[in-house]
Amino acid sequence: MTELPERVPERYEAVQDALIEWYETDHRAFPWRETDDPYAILVSEVMSQQTQLDRVVDAWADFLDRWPTVADLAAADRGTVVAFWSDHSLGYNNRAKYLHEAATQIVEDHDGEFPESPAGLTDLMGVGPYTANAVASFAFNTGDAVVDTNVKRVLYRAFSIPDEDAAFEDAASALMPDGESRVWNNAIMELGGVACEKTPACDQAHCPWREWCDAYETGDFAAPDVPTQPSFEGSRRQMRGRAIGALKEHDRLALDELGPKVRVDYAPEGEYGRQWLVELLGDLADDGLVELDHRGEQTTARLHR
Repeated sequence: MTELPERVPERYEAVQDALIEWYETDHRAFPWRETDDPYAILVSEVMSQQTQLDRVVDAWADFLDRWPTVADLAAADRGTVVAFWSDHSLGYNNRAKYLHEAATQIVEDHDGEFPESPAGLTDLMGVGPYTANAVASFAFNTGDAVVDTNVKRVLYRAFSIPDEDAAFEDAASALMPDGESRVWNNAIMELGGVACEKTPACDQAHCPWREWCDAYETGDFAAPDVPTQPSFEGSRRQMRGRAIGALKEHDRLALDELGPKVRVDYAPEGEYGRQWLVELLGDLADDGLVELDHRGEQTTARLHR
């Protein structure tokens, strides 16, 4: 057992039990959670990279209907696999190529048997440490503690774990019960995806860690992946809107005519002067919203037509 971080309650067994009970009582029913087939799990993990899980469900089922075993996938034409990926709008077609290559490696280099450790799985094409650990956890129950964005958010809020990768890894490893990577990693990721999202749903989702959670106690739900919303007043976004509004009203304006309509403190040679305004209008021009006309020393702006 890794030494517990300072903020994790001494009664860590209660923390563990509460999370596992919460997960096993009710969790989102994704089909890949109902199998320990490493091939089916690898397909789900690769498909889920930067794709919403609800969209993956049908694609995953269709993929396994088409290529039910790793040997079937290895024998398939790679172009057909890539076409399937594109037809199902899964994005990043290289993932289909890597998945096909990984299947070929398993058949040719491993006699059709998956490596069972995270280290062994990372030898497969396109399988990074996170995916390898997920397959080891969910297929073989041999994984390490998962540390993804959701898990970091949970640990940061619940136990005030510092925003440092090493600190998150230590805390995640210390909390995971020995030999329970399958249920634990599913459970803590479910917690981050259901109860402890960027906008938390502590009570609605019956978060099992409320009695220990620092964020729940203080009401401060900041997290590493939850940036503070910048003030709109005085923001560049507000200035862009003012520029567009002025040009809608006046059609074409020279810089020194437009400037005061964007900022009351506009001064041609000042900090918020012509150079600042040209940069702002340049951004709008790059976005296809504004046209700039440079004639001699005079620059005018108008809305794109």
